[in-house]
Amino acid sequence: MNRATTNSVGQSGANRADPGVDNKSKKTGGAGLIRVLLADDHPVVRWGLSCAMESHGQLAVVGQAGDGLEAVRKAKELSPDVVLMDIDMPNLNGLAATEILRRENPKIRVLLLSMHSFTAQMSRILESGARGFLLKDTPPGGILAAIAKVAAGETCFSPIVAQHALNHFTALRDSKRDGRSLTDREREVLTGIAEGLGNKQVGARLGISARTVETHRFHIMRKLNIRTVAGLTRYAVAQGLVVLPHDPEI
Repeated sequence: MNRATTNSVGQSGANRADPGVDNKSKKTGGAGLIRVLLADDHPVVRWGLSCAMESHGQLAVVGQAGDGLEAVRKAKELSPDVVLMDIDMPNLNGLAATEILRRENPKIRVLLLSMHSFTAQMSRILESGARGFLLKDTPPGGILAAIAKVAAGETCFSPIVAQHALNHFTALRDSKRDGRSLTDREREVLTGIAEGLGNKQVGARLGISARTVETHRFHIMRKLNIRTVAGLTRYAVAQGLVVLPHDPEI
């Protein structure tokens, strides 16, 4: 009887998730452990979120990324359940990274996080594939709860973000009725052009040739009846395809 009790305690201790350890093979209950990739260009933010998750019995940080390109690469390598993604990051912003993951790794759920509400980019946020968007003034407990909800297939938006989403919904539908709507790939190419990238750079980002980028550029200009890069950039900003770190509406 005592031996059985001792074995039971020992097995329980061995199955306990250690903070900061990749527990991808460990499962607890029916839901299982939620594996999270943190993507933020501020190390102190990643550290704070990681510490908060250590106290949560169902969340485990399996990796961290300091920019959008690294987030996409590590998401492919680690296959987390949820990516907690900052929007305003270098090399590749969080929205562009989210769009790539939606296309290439649709099972990975993305929860956006930012200190800004990015109201001018609401159309793009709604179409990016993200399952939620929280402001960084959200209490840690609220962020952890949102990660769990997103992992369970639900959506989670901060109240102010949800209000902006409702305000933009009608405009978003109207913009798709004008016959000039772009394909997902064309939107990605336009985003790169508006960010000042050349054909080769856009192609390297999207995994396509410079010639294919040029073809997409031609189709974009024809659809929009815009003939200059400056004009395409203005259109991209107006449509919220380019993330502006200093949003005048914030």
